[in-house]
Amino acid sequence: MNIYVSNLSFNIQDEDLRDFFAEFGEVTSSKVVMDKMTNRSRGFGFVEMADEEASRKAIAELDGATVEGRTIKVMEAKPKEDRPARAFNPFGNNNGGGYNKNRY
Repeated sequence: MNIYVSNLSFNIQDEDLRDFFAEFGEVTSSKVVMDKMTNRSRGFGFVEMADEEASRKAIAELDGATVEGRTIKVMEAKPKEDRPARAFNPFGNNNGGGYNKNRY
């Protein structure tokens, strides 16, 4: 089962995440998501465990736990949605607005 973990301290590494879940069963992978530009943690990650029963127990035990002064949220990861590709817009999200649209 794939598990989503949020509100992680920015100091948490992949190995730390693995260690949190290892006491509940076999962890097949653990990954803290990093920002591509700054190479700093984005504060969430994913853990994959081999046994579904162990996964559910880990979720129940760790959801709401305090890790490095932060209350983490742990839940079953949902599949990534298919989103249509967006064209690159160097000026940000231009939802029909123009220059100084809200000025007057």
